[in-house]
Amino acid sequence: MGRRYSQFQAMLAITKASLKATFRSPSSVAFSIGFPLIFILVFGFIGEGGGFSYDVSFDKNSDTTNELYLTLKDVPALHFINKSESLLKEDLERGNLIAVINIQKNPAGNPAYIINLKSSEAVKHSDLQVLQSILNGVIIQSSDTSNTKLLAKVNPEIQKIPGRVYREIDFILPGQLGFSLLGAGVFGVAFLFFNLRQQLVLKRFFATPITRPYIVVGEALARVIFQMMAAIIIIGLGAFAFHFTLIHGFLTFIELMFLSFIGLIVFMGYGFIVSNLAKNESAIPPFANLFTFPQLLLSGTFFPITVFPKWLQFFCNLLPLTHFNNAMREISFEGASMLSVWQDISILLLWGIILYAIAIKVFKWE
Repeated sequence: MGRRYSQFQAMLAITKASLKATFRSPSSVAFSIGFPLIFILVFGFIGEGGGFSYDVSFDKNSDTTNELYLTLKDVPALHFINKSESLLKEDLERGNLIAVINIQKNPAGNPAYIINLKSSEAVKHSDLQVLQSILNGVIIQSSDTSNTKLLAKVNPEIQKIPGRVYREIDFILPGQLGFSLLGAGVFGVAFLFFNLRQQLVLKRFFATPITRPYIVVGEALARVIFQMMAAIIIIGLGAFAFHFTLIHGFLTFIELMFLSFIGLIVFMGYGFIVSNLAKNESAIPPFANLFTFPQLLLSGTFFPITVFPKWLQFFCNLLPLTHFNNAMREISFEGASMLSVWQDISILLLWGIILYAIAIKVFKWE
């Protein structure tokens, strides 16, 4: 008599086969294990570069002969900027600088020094409150605890100059637009050309008089037009609904659209590479995410790259999306021109040359 059929063993066999199939699927491994580990590592590194710090500066007329001056320079939470007076004024107006600190001797003698602060309307009130708390803490630590006489006092009246308010949308929108263009350029092109090749559509095009370059350009142009329309909607919604800053109005909008066009063309280069390297449709996401996922976390999309340690910032500055985001923010809020951000655009174009050189090398029609 044959052995009795075991439902339990059959179930285990199915489990074993399914588990093997899961581990052999690159997308399953990447999304279930790889990406969560990367998230943990990246967010774990935030603040390892010394924590958050506030950009401040000393007034050129500040008293530098006192011990308070030397103590403040060594406070980790304060990052002192040394620039000309005109550049410091610009940083204050833009909210890039929290305050200018001016330490002066007190004619009354008690306390010995008065700390005056100069800031702008662009600086968050909460940041100024934290700065005042830091200064008061340093004063208490520097004063003689056995004596009620304090070394210095922070003047509660802060001199403020006019400035443009830097809203969250002014940081978030360029990053989100950049990542939208990156995703469309890579995933959109990869899936499009993979399917055209797999379904032999590209091969059928050869029966027509159109030449190969025009086939590629025609398909790519449709993707560019669609994504530029999406960019118009994103920027328009940000400007009208959430007061996204377009410092020079329509001129700034045109410059942002031109920059978006450059970024999209560059990102599409990797999409062409993926469409040729992928053996099947399920292999496209892992290949694409090798390029897109690090940039989601490390290119300043959601938070400044300055929150990372210095060694990681070096790699952040190698990514094309980092330079796209930097250029977008400089043009939209700082009022920079396309020529002013030539370094960021040059690195973007260099990435484009590298990506398209590889794409041409691996490109297949069937």
